[in-house]
Amino acid sequence: MRYAETARQKASALAESGRAVILAIETSCDETAAAVVADGRRVLSSEIASQIDLHKLYGGVVPEIASREHVIALNPIVELALKNAGMAMEDLDAVAVTCGPGLVGALLTGVAWAKAFAYGLEKPLIAVNHIEGHVCANYLAAPDLEPPFICLVASGGHSHIALARAYGAYEILGGTCDDAAGEAFDKVGRVLGLSYPGGATLDALAESGDENAYAFPRPRVEHRYGYSFSGLKTAAINLINQQAQKGQPVNTADFAASFRRAIVNALLDKALPAARDHKIDKLALAGGVAANRLLRREATRMAGESNIKTYMPPIELCTDNATMIGSAAYYRLMKGETAGLDLNAEAGLEI
Repeated sequence: MRYAETARQKASALAESGRAVILAIETSCDETAAAVVADGRRVLSSEIASQIDLHKLYGGVVPEIASREHVIALNPIVELALKNAGMAMEDLDAVAVTCGPGLVGALLTGVAWAKAFAYGLEKPLIAVNHIEGHVCANYLAAPDLEPPFICLVASGGHSHIALARAYGAYEILGGTCDDAAGEAFDKVGRVLGLSYPGGATLDALAESGDENAYAFPRPRVEHRYGYSFSGLKTAAINLINQQAQKGQPVNTADFAASFRRAIVNALLDKALPAARDHKIDKLALAGGVAANRLLRREATRMAGESNIKTYMPPIELCTDNATMIGSAAYYRLMKGETAGLDLNAEAGLEI
């Protein structure tokens, strides 16, 4: 009871002051990340321990390995984040952690660590939705960005169009009914024989290819803001297999460029109408797919034609990191939203 009351009092004082320095932890998948973020907008330090080389051996993330690596990396990565921020543990105002969605074992490592840390220092604990974190990465990159705005959230597990009505208040206008865009990129990249992570490698290869070389179907979804990438992914894989059966080699650069164009068109064909329909002149990108070169170029060009301003985080803030968790946590804390020591991981948590 003592911790709960002390944390509540500290959270209330922080909300009243409008200021907070937050240690943020992110362990939702295969990146162990820690960051120190001030007032939701200023990054004091950001550290990431990547597991890509480990999972590359298996062509994808192995949940058990990811969880074990988080346990090993958490203490050193937090120590480094504090050192580079020039802070001691006692200088922190609060602790934030991703509680979902993600791999449940990986999430639990971060949640358990953050609860113990917050309890030991009697600091407020803030639970953050990973998807909200991706949206808030835009606040770190654009000091002028404020709600309301439309956000296209695209990653390996998620493809959503969200309306950010206010800080911490979202309405999901639409999303994918099957595969996410990043998942389609990764799976097609794997079938093409590209190195893990397939989506990023495919994007780099596509830069030198002819996007008109191969024809792909365009997904058709009745929901105005809905997505479907399963059929597009299957069509691409079938074409690769058919070419192999005929003994006809696939030009990987051209194939990558053509497939990338199909995915990007599908994403923007729904995101831009959402902005226009809701009379909002701000479109933000978020998530790992927001690092896609063509998506960034086309979003800027197409949105500009409709007098819509585009926001997107730098590449390093598109992939999983803890700074975005610290930003989201600040706005939750300012609304008095803190978590107790009964906080648990939720693999399927919705925004």
